[in-house]
Amino acid sequence: MAITNTGHDDGQLIGFGRLALDPHQPRAATFGFALDPDVWGNGYGTETVRLLLACAFQDLDLHRVWGARSPHNTASARTMQRADLTEEGYIREHVQRGGPWSDSITHSILDHEYTATATE
Repeated sequence: MAITNTGHDDGQLIGFGRLALDPHQPRAATFGFALDPDVWGNGYGTETVRLLLACAFQDLDLHRVWGARSPHNTASARTMQRADLTEEGYIREHVQRGGPWSDSITHSILDHEYTATATE
């Protein structure tokens, strides 16, 4: 899913979101998102995560959705908290991007938790 800035006429691409079905777990998926730093703090991250969750639970009838973030990325932690995901814990040395291995912190939400928060 490409994210465009619909608040302006230029339709500028400002980020992306992805939802990937987990081939090893029935009715489960992972999600991720990234935004241009110029638009941070405007609610686009929370909106993106909520749209991905709506697709996962309303359209795909999934049971569990989870994502991971860097322990240093406190903005993503707040975004996931606002979207009602639960912080689960660390995955040690989970990713490597051209340098040393880095840890991740996982967050998840279950279908019955999504339903409960989506109707409030």
